[in-house]
This record gives sequence, structure tokens and C-alpha cells, in this order.
Amino acid sequence: MSLTHILPGRLGFGTAPLGNMFRAIPEDEALATVAAAWEQGIRFYDTAPYYGAGLAESRLGQVLAGEPRDSYVLSTKVGRVVLDEHREAAPDFGEKGGLFEHGNPNKILHEWTADATERSIEDSLKRLGTDRLDIVWVHDIAQDFHGDRWLQKFEEARTGAFRVLSRLRGEGVVKAWGLGVNKTEPIELTLDLDEPQPDGFLLAGRYTLLDHGHALQRLLPMAQEHNVSMVIGGPYSSGVLAGGTHFEYRQAPPEILDRVERLRELAARHGISVKAAALQFSLAHPVAAAAIPGATRPSRIAEDTAALAERVPAGFWHDLRAAGLVHPAAPLPGNA
Repeated sequence: MSLTHILPGRLGFGTAPLGNMFRAIPEDEALATVAAAWEQGIRFYDTAPYYGAGLAESRLGQVLAGEPRDSYVLSTKVGRVVLDEHREAAPDFGEKGGLFEHGNPNKILHEWTADATERSIEDSLKRLGTDRLDIVWVHDIAQDFHGDRWLQKFEEARTGAFRVLSRLRGEGVVKAWGLGVNKTEPIELTLDLDEPQPDGFLLAGRYTLLDHGHALQRLLPMAQEHNVSMVIGGPYSSGVLAGGTHFEYRQAPPEILDRVERLRELAARHGISVKAAALQFSLAHPVAAAAIPGATRPSRIAEDTAALAERVPAGFWHDLRAAGLVHPAAPLPGNA
């Protein structure tokens, strides 16, 4: 089933920050943020066992437990199994540094086999307090976590997670599955496979105002040819496009901060917010089914819904292209 037939709207909520990404978030603040998303009308929630070693799933489940299950769409991920045993040293997050160092202290098994996939789904259902999942993403089988070994992990997932999820989809246990990655190459490789195909993909950080040229060259045309949609993760580039200081999960380098300042000045001249420009740009490509910005404060949710509704004049998009701040081939809202 295509993502566009499943997703209830163009704005969802990404729960990675609720796994104590970058900082320890008080429990009441985390729960209030999920509640604010619900109150703002958001009905698509994305999470993963990896986010704080189950912390984000548990927090999300606490709030959604009080809502009718048919009233929202829920996606989580496979590839990480949270163990009961606690870790003795700081976790290794590859290129991502201390991403969830403030999360739960549990050890995590990084495995994409059939058995691990089944176990991961069972554990996620318990943490989320639900009896079913709508979408399951195969998580992080890419270079940013595995370096030169990523193709080995991809093959593990192809013969394990891919086949389990295809079977569960056929049985009606899940409505859809795909990959959830921060790199374009695993999705391209999947689209080239002569096997049962995913229903769509979650692409994080690769289609934003700050980073979209690479995806435009090959991946997005392939997705259009295969008639598959994508959920856009990280539309604010880890926060730097929303007033933060992180880009690619790290402190933003000077060249990125300079580019953001140029965007900010252009937005100010047209009387709009950078958030609105970033969010609406990410959704302007035909393959974009929804965007899922994350948040850790209730006020941020209202900002996101306002950013989606904000009227951005055609002149802004024209000036954005004229200033070379967007790839010449990138579709712009309103065909600007």
C-alpha cells in the first residue's frame, strides 16, 4: 500500500529527540510535547527502539494509550534490539557521536536478521502499548553507522528484515514497510532489487534546504519511476534551520552557519520564518508524502503547524533560486 494512502496528513511528529537526544529531557516535558502534537491535530507518529534505547517508544506509548488506535498512524523501526542488560561503557554511535548518551542505559543489539526483526517488533509493541504497527522501517543500514561494512549489513537486512516485513505485509500484520536511513545509496540499491519492493522510504536529512542536491541527482528520479513516496525526516537539518546549533547531529560548522544566516536574511526581507521555508521546501518535491520534524518542547509543535500553514510569497522562492541557495532542479512550492 502506498504511503499516501496510509498517512493522515503532510505533517507528522518524529520522536527521536524524546529519546534524550543531546540532553536529558524531563519526563513531564516529553509527555507534554507528545500531548501538544495530538492537540495540534498531528496523527502520524514515528519512533524507533534506537531512540534512547526504548525511551522514545515508551514515552510515546504513554500518551497514545489514551487515544483510539484507529485514529492515528504509527511507525517504528527494526535493526536494534534493546537488551535487559545495561551497558558498561558509552555507546558507539558511529558518526553520530554521543547522540543518545542520556537515554536508557540498556545495551543494544545491532542486528537485521529475521529473528532479530521479529523480536524487535514484539518488543516495540510492548513499549508502545499497542497491538499493531502501521509502518515499519528498516533502520540505518548505511555508511554513517557502518562505514565500509554497510553493504554487509544491507545484505543481512535483505535476507532477514526485508523478507520478514514482506511476509507481515502480506499477512496484513503491517500495512507498509521500507527503509529509514540518513543516506541515499541504500534506498537506490533497494529500488534496483528484483524482489518484493517496499512501499516507501523514510529519508532523513537528505532533502532539506541545506542538503538536497545529491538526492535530486539520482534517488528522487528513481523514486518517481518506481512510483514510491518518501517521508522526509529532519527537515530542519538537525535543528540549525529552526534556531538551533546542530547540523547532521553535530555542532554546525561555520560554512553551514553562514548559509543559514543568508537564508535568515532572505526570509526576513520577505517577512517569513526560516522554519516555514524549510518545511515547505522539503514537502514541495512530488515524492514527499509527509515531513516529520522532531521536538522536545510543546511550543515547538505549534511552530511546526504554523510553519506548514504560513503563506510564503512566490517572490521568496524566486529570490532563493536567484541567490543560489537552492539547487536549480529543485521543485519549489507554487512552481516558483
